[in-house]
Amino acid sequence: MIVIPGPASVELGKEIAEQLKAEAVSVESKRFPDGESYIRFDDNMENESVVIVQTTSPPQNENLIQLLLMADTAKELGAKTITAVVPYIAYARQDKRFRSGESFSVKTIVKLLQSCGVNKIFTVNSHSPNVLKTLSLPIVDLPAISLLAQHFKRQGLKDVFSLSLGKKGLDTAIEASRVLEGEYNVISTQRDTVTGIVTIEKKLLPIRNKDVVIFDDIISSGGTMIKAVAWVKEQAAKSVYVACVHPLLIDDAKEKILKNGADGIVGTNTVPSPVSVVSVAPLIVEALKNEMPTSG
Repeated sequence: MIVIPGPASVELGKEIAEQLKAEAVSVESKRFPDGESYIRFDDNMENESVVIVQTTSPPQNENLIQLLLMADTAKELGAKTITAVVPYIAYARQDKRFRSGESFSVKTIVKLLQSCGVNKIFTVNSHSPNVLKTLSLPIVDLPAISLLAQHFKRQGLKDVFSLSLGKKGLDTAIEASRVLEGEYNVISTQRDTVTGIVTIEKKLLPIRNKDVVIFDDIISSGGTMIKAVAWVKEQAAKSVYVACVHPLLIDDAKEKILKNGADGIVGTNTVPSPVSVVSVAPLIVEALKNEMPTSG
């Protein structure tokens, strides 16, 4: 097996290769003056099982093109199998036609990866795991909420209240509470499909003088999380921390969340950012070992 740390996930890719005790293949990449991407490999990949590690967080279009170029090039250089480790899959939130005539974007992305030679995809906390199971490639979705919860446990927080948001929030809160061994709950959210504006349920919670961690799979603009943090602070929580798997934190989202009362923000390195302090490498390495026991 050889591991290719893509330009968007160099450190994570190297960490995965090191833990797998596999060769890490360097990628020569650059951006032409017109914005187009250039990819080149030094190593021969004839009959190799290749693992490409490349997140597709913003700039998602550039990172996606790089991933497609790497996969197609590895295929043409004779790779036996190609596994794409895509910690954050761009366009995954457009996982159905919410309105007539819309594109089913994540389906298109998976088709492109398949056409470029990818045999299997590994990702982390995808937006809609059940939708991914219906697509044309085998996709393994790995849960990372417990890794975030373990981080707070190591920090020594006591009697932590695990809170999560939205339709999938209950499962997330339960997963976190198993590690933190405290109470949990969920706040419902409602998004307008046209405007995108989100409202949250103003639910009374037993959090007075307690440490609260609000878990979510992704924070983009931060609008929903800002409202949730403010609501928790109104209820006299001792502290409130924000934990997310994919910290996109577009523009000034981080600053707004902190300004509205969060004591800190923690994310994983599925998306490189200043708050990405929890590594998903062990999770991915274990999954690769289990799914590809005969790879060489």
